[in-house]
Amino acid sequence: MLISILPILMDANSLNLIVIVHFQEYCWNIFFFFPSFLLCFIAILAETNRVPFDLPEAESELVSGYNVEYSSVGFVFFFLAEYSNIILMSSFLVCLFFGGWLSPFSFLSGTSVFFLNCFFLTFLLFGFVLLYLD
Repeated sequence: MLISILPILMDANSLNLIVIVHFQEYCWNIFFFFPSFLLCFIAILAETNRVPFDLPEAESELVSGYNVEYSSVGFVFFFLAEYSNIILMSSFLVCLFFGGWLSPFSFLSGTSVFFLNCFFLTFLLFGFVLLYLD
């Protein structure tokens, strides 16, 4: 994941996310760094244990893993941590590749653009589950 983010950091000449977002004022980074976006997206799929990488435990641990041994509150905390990690990673991708809160349209506010992009990427991360359910 770091190797895919490194060209953006070198192009913006900063590690600050605010500077990287303001660097994308006229054109988003996804147009220039699309292969980096794909690598970063695949790394995020692996990090958040989404569908092609959705087996973090061994097969012998599936009958006695954390899914079975914790009660309802502990189980909820595990899934809450997983899904908040997905939302955090999608907001990180929006700041790096999709211009953050900078709007390409004049009728949308910065907050709505940020949340729409985060919703789109979160749907992509969750949407791979729908592809493999068939």
